[in-house]
Amino acid sequence: MINSMTGFGRCESSDGDRKFTVEMKGVNHRYLDVNIRMPKKFNLFETAIRNLLKQSIQRGKVDIFVTYEDLSENQASLKYNEQLAGEYLSYFKQMEEKFSLGNDVRVSTLLRCPEVLIMEEQTMDEDELWNGLKKALSGAIRQFVETRAQEGDSLKEDILKKLSGIQKLVDYIEERSPQIVAEYREKLQNKVRELLSDTQIEEGRLAAEVVIFADKICTDEELVRLRSHVVHMKETLESKESGIGRKLDFIAQEMNREANTILSKANDLEVSNAGIDLKTEIEKVREQIQNIE
Repeated sequence: MINSMTGFGRCESSDGDRKFTVEMKGVNHRYLDVNIRMPKKFNLFETAIRNLLKQSIQRGKVDIFVTYEDLSENQASLKYNEQLAGEYLSYFKQMEEKFSLGNDVRVSTLLRCPEVLIMEEQTMDEDELWNGLKKALSGAIRQFVETRAQEGDSLKEDILKKLSGIQKLVDYIEERSPQIVAEYREKLQNKVRELLSDTQIEEGRLAAEVVIFADKICTDEELVRLRSHVVHMKETLESKESGIGRKLDFIAQEMNREANTILSKANDLEVSNAGIDLKTEIEKVREQIQNIE
């Protein structure tokens, strides 16, 4: 099961005069990093939101945006703070006497004083509030997971295509290697003839030099391991295992290590070019794997 870490989800849920809206977006990240923006009244649900998210998502940077609308008439009430108003009047009286000022305090003056009149939100049942939020959150997570799965299918198809290209490059290098040795033997033989003219060439010495050269450029072990890594990655992509991003990244690192060794041993322009193409394709695979959960 291939899931991308890139995704988007949105859901609205209405409960009478109340409307809950949840939006989610995600990008790649080494771990699960959740950032939640919501009204303060929902802060007590933060842990529950994170726990619900962890049931469906293992990795990625996820931003969650929660908005809430309450159109009911009893959502707030006006409160009069009589004690505080009395304190204001007391201080006004002291200023009148201290500075010989006219006291022209009116009701409108008191109303402009902070906290004399305050708007209080009506308390809501926490279970009722959470049920409305959870419904919207679950819908957003469901859509978010679906978009990640769709993107994951595209990533899988692209990686498999690139692995086929890597396999062809491995086949080419394997086929080319014996030709390099044969060409080296012929060049060495011609060079010796030029230097020794009519003198007879020592076949044993020539064969020894060719063996040394062949051993120096031999990449059989690297090619076998690289083939094995390609097969392993294909099997992992086809498995039902979840959260395979880290495993795929490790396999890609091993593939890159073998490609580096092959390139370092290359003593032929065509193999060197193929080795460069090999590293380029492996790097493209690694870039795509970074998006997989």
